[in-house]
Amino acid sequence: MTLTDFIAIDWSGQAVERPKGLAVAHARAGDAAPTLIDRPWSRVDILAFLDQLAESGTRALIGLDLSPAFPFADAGAYFPGWEESPADGPKLWALVERVSEADPHLAASSFVRHPEARRHFRQTGDCGDLFPGGRGRFRVCEFGQEKMALSPYSCFNLVGASQVGKSSLTGMRVLHRLRGRIGMWPFDPLPETGPVLVEIYTSLAARLAGMRKGISKIRDAETLNIMLAAFGSAPHAPLPRYDDHATDAILSAAWLRVAARQAPLWHPAGLTPELARTEGWTFGVP
Repeated sequence: MTLTDFIAIDWSGQAVERPKGLAVAHARAGDAAPTLIDRPWSRVDILAFLDQLAESGTRALIGLDLSPAFPFADAGAYFPGWEESPADGPKLWALVERVSEADPHLAASSFVRHPEARRHFRQTGDCGDLFPGGRGRFRVCEFGQEKMALSPYSCFNLVGASQVGKSSLTGMRVLHRLRGRIGMWPFDPLPETGPVLVEIYTSLAARLAGMRKGISKIRDAETLNIMLAAFGSAPHAPLPRYDDHATDAILSAAWLRVAARQAPLWHPAGLTPELARTEGWTFGVP
């Protein structure tokens, strides 16, 4: 698969129009450093940006830092006991969109308040009776993340600074709206033309670049250039700010450019057809 562009998007589930956590970086084939597309992004803006890539036919690999689905394999369902529990990823995205369609800014607050859905989530002041306790439920690929010395969190946990569930739910609304326009690997086969979306974990890029465990955030130009060099990238142009979101996106775009050429990453040993249909997989987890 020949790709010309590599885009990494650091995501946010914050229920505001322009979350501070959204960041987009773009790299082209070669060794030039990725550039930060610096603007106050909204999720609607990013949806329009991705639609433009689809319209142009750009051969881009686009990494989204979010989980595109909930655990399924452990219980045989996303939401055991709920008759509307979807059978696969695209149907899950459609359900989240339907329940949350009145929420502004592509947020998903209505979904986690839904009388059936809320039973599965741990939220501040409201731990659902079907939340299993402990760290919650995990997807199969998230156990693979742990083996890589990463620290995944359950998408059903909506408590604390590291909760990822709302990011995933808002991302599902975007995936639903892109359905038929841009495929999401591995739910969809790799296309012969145009762009393709994959799930990324930005801390994975930092770890592979040599960042030691316990430190995964880059907040200065020198460290960013050292990490970029690990992926064969030239130094970056100075940034207007060095926050976690900007540097995560830049480093992940450089990593995607290298990782896309590694055939085994497109065929991870643990990825079964059932998982590809229901849970998906984090690109880069072997």
